[in-house]
Amino acid sequence: MVLISKRQAFLWLSPFLVLVFLFFLIPLLYMLITSFQNNGSFTLQQYETILSNSYILQGFKNSITLSVVSAVIALVVTLFAMYAIMNFSERMRERILILTNLTSNFSGIPLAFAFIVLLGNSGLFTLLFDKWGIGILSSFSLYSWAGLLLIYIYFQMPLALMLLYPIYDGIQQQWKEAAALLGASTFQFWLKIGLPVILPGVVGTFSVLFANAMGAYASAYALTNSSYNLVAIRIGALIKGDIFAQPELASAIAVLLAVAMVLAMLLSEWSIAKTRRKL
Repeated sequence: MVLISKRQAFLWLSPFLVLVFLFFLIPLLYMLITSFQNNGSFTLQQYETILSNSYILQGFKNSITLSVVSAVIALVVTLFAMYAIMNFSERMRERILILTNLTSNFSGIPLAFAFIVLLGNSGLFTLLFDKWGIGILSSFSLYSWAGLLLIYIYFQMPLALMLLYPIYDGIQQQWKEAAALLGASTFQFWLKIGLPVILPGVVGTFSVLFANAMGAYASAYALTNSSYNLVAIRIGALIKGDIFAQPELASAIAVLLAVAMVLAMLLSEWSIAKTRRKL
């Protein structure tokens, strides 16, 4: 093993640090400074506007609700899916992970277009079911909250599966065998041993899924344009200027969105630490 000095390590790491500085720290600092400006002067007007604007507050409510519901549903479905996947052979599990990894990259505008082709007003399944007289999709609109929820669940599940796989994999077969020898049923094993072990990882996965949904923009915008009020869509509309550009207000909304996501991550870390102390 070849050891390098700290100076050499820093030199190898410097290109990455430059990218982080240019494309993360500087935009973040600019966004924070801009949120406190109005015509070049320092002010809290942008935040006062947000707190007094019912439409913007509704956008936060819609985004949080959509993020929580999609994260919970995706997490529950993936938990059962992972339980089934762990019963497959190692080779089959690797194939499933490869497929999941490919699926996780299918998001944004292509994902919205695929759902429109399949479930839109003139989508394949919509027309097919209508021709067969099946009324399953008669009351379903892809361009509504239900349609957005369906798309969000779809792109949340591959991420949840990849995050939960190493957590499930950490449950050793010897634990199951020891519990069985002591007379414990499968349900008792998961209730007393399995769930407490994976619970911190599940909580952490939920926080990642929540943050992933809160920041999603392309799929929602491609599907609903600006007809559905979400925080990410509102920020985009204010920056590009659907009526007139308000970058300062957009920066303030983005700061509050970032604060909400950080609070969710901190709550997750606190819950994980508290759970681990009980184990």
